[in-house]
Amino acid sequence: MAAKQMEEIQRKLTLLSYPRANAPSQSLLFAGMERYSLLEWLFFKLLGDKSPFSQQNLQGDGVDRDEETSRIQYLAEIAKFLGITTTVDTEAIQGRGSYEERTEMLRLIVDLVEASIYADNPEWSVDEQVAKDIQLIDSIAEKQAQIFSEECKLFPADVQIQSIYPLPDISDLEKQLASQSSRLSSLQEMVDDLASKHSYNPDEDYAVVDMKLRAHLESFLETARSFNTIYTKEIRPWTHMMEVPQLHGFGHAAHRLLETYKMLLKFLGNLKNLRDSHAAVAIGSSETVSGQPSSVSRIISECESALTFLNRDLGILSASIARDEAKKSGSNI
Repeated sequence: MAAKQMEEIQRKLTLLSYPRANAPSQSLLFAGMERYSLLEWLFFKLLGDKSPFSQQNLQGDGVDRDEETSRIQYLAEIAKFLGITTTVDTEAIQGRGSYEERTEMLRLIVDLVEASIYADNPEWSVDEQVAKDIQLIDSIAEKQAQIFSEECKLFPADVQIQSIYPLPDISDLEKQLASQSSRLSSLQEMVDDLASKHSYNPDEDYAVVDMKLRAHLESFLETARSFNTIYTKEIRPWTHMMEVPQLHGFGHAAHRLLETYKMLLKFLGNLKNLRDSHAAVAIGSSETVSGQPSSVSRIISECESALTFLNRDLGILSASIARDEAKKSGSNI
């Protein structure tokens, strides 16, 4: 799906006369000068002739690290200015997320450029297209009560449609606002009056309250001491009368088995890395048939399904060996 979407993007870039439309899809989706050149070209198509930014037109790979960082920052500022990102997001310029997410972001930008150049109707100019769109929105706004009425069935039955009820008059709302504002002012005056009668003095002497608090704390401390004495002399001896049962390990064979489990876990991790690399290389090719995964993917999937059980058993085995070694060290002492 993502590969077909990328082919459609490159087709649109060709129609838009982008000179490097046939560049490899990987170079357009992942960080590099090819991607930065494409984004800069698209951004300046959207900015038009009255752009507040100056085009850099840096090409090739012979760009040092500082120039590349400066260009990423510069493109991120343009993206924020155009409303493509909400902040100056350098990660979005370099490419972020899965292959599908990167493709979707590039598709949205290309569609914006296409919409700014070509109209839906070949007989219209872009300005005429914008005028028609504004006219449609105005018509919807004028007849919103009719369009969003129950007869059109645009909302679920359990959703209450506010447009069927008459809206309050603006003059009534203004009267209510004035009344509430007056009430708020009256309440604020009452608060200020109370504050003036009961002023707070941070340097006031709270000797009486301090004495009561000290008395309560001393009483609590005495109760805690009494409980500690009773617990130490009477309760604690009863809780330690029975010996804790000792658990035994699996013996020397468990050590060899543990090393085997660790080696297998490392092998599965390498398989996972192999799968990720295989997926990155296989994108855009016809490696799968009728939606079926490749043999490498199937092997890795089967191994990963067993990884959960191996991790659980490995935890049990490690705990058993630790108890066995602790028991041996105790017997040697």
